[in-house]
Amino acid sequence: MADDYLKNILNDYERKRREARSKKEIRIQEIYNKVPRIEKIDQEITKLGISIARSIINQSDNPEEMLIKLKNELEKLKQEKAFLLTENNIPIQYLEEQYQCTQCQDTGFLSTGRKCSCLKQQLINQAYSMSNLSSILKKENFQSFNINLFSNELFTGQDSSPRENMLQILNVCEGFVFNFHKNNEENLLFYGPTGLGKTFLTNCIAKALLDKGKIVIYQTAFKIFEILEAIRFHNSQDKDKYYLLFDADLLIIDDLGTEITNTFTNSELFNIINSRLLSNKKTIISTNLALKDFSIRYDDRIGSRLFSKYTLLKFYGNDLRWQT
Repeated sequence: MADDYLKNILNDYERKRREARSKKEIRIQEIYNKVPRIEKIDQEITKLGISIARSIINQSDNPEEMLIKLKNELEKLKQEKAFLLTENNIPIQYLEEQYQCTQCQDTGFLSTGRKCSCLKQQLINQAYSMSNLSSILKKENFQSFNINLFSNELFTGQDSSPRENMLQILNVCEGFVFNFHKNNEENLLFYGPTGLGKTFLTNCIAKALLDKGKIVIYQTAFKIFEILEAIRFHNSQDKDKYYLLFDADLLIIDDLGTEITNTFTNSELFNIINSRLLSNKKTIISTNLALKDFSIRYDDRIGSRLFSKYTLLKFYGNDLRWQT
């Protein structure tokens, strides 16, 4: 199934390249019709290219002198073409193939042979069913965030109202996105009861970073440990899912604390958190647990990493799901 999906993606890349070539030919013909001299120049440039190749192959008398002469003629033609393009308000890019992804030129692979971020994201979309999230992100993003849903009255046991608190959290989240490219070791831990906007805000961040071309993995803790268990105990060959937990630009672990807690989950959670910290990969964790519950459910190593390396953001107020 994974191979079939990759094949379909690569076929789509080929379609994009054919489309880019076709559109380029149409634009070139438009230019030829508008400025016929440019077509003549292109024909002469082609002939000169052939002449240069032949002079190298045939090793004619004074090949260096011949090459210099041909290259000078070639340069004059290029300069004349550039002048004509400028004179007719035609940008040089208009003659080039215009790819949807300029990094890999719609091949899916960089010049180093590594997968381009656009290909990685498409593979992620399949492996993690990101298409389900895509429909959510159209509704849940920073543009649709409504601060007026939060009460402006002082909340019991807190120093500020839910709205004031959420404004501070929102400011941190927007700063997290804006400074994402910086090596600032910023990670976020959202904690508090259900229905207070934790998942909505993680969706806002995911949408903003996906729009920036970042690789974002969004999964519940339960699903992550299900993937890890399948690989560790059931010989699952789908190792890409595992590696992406460590390699993604941003990993969002939602609903931490809903999974079954045991030695295996503790060990794997620490491995993910610690490895991403060491490789300067950013992580957001959302949980309904209170901070005091972490020492009960997880070992001290996990608590130490979270409390020292993550920005802790407490959500409080009335359950928004019951508001109309």
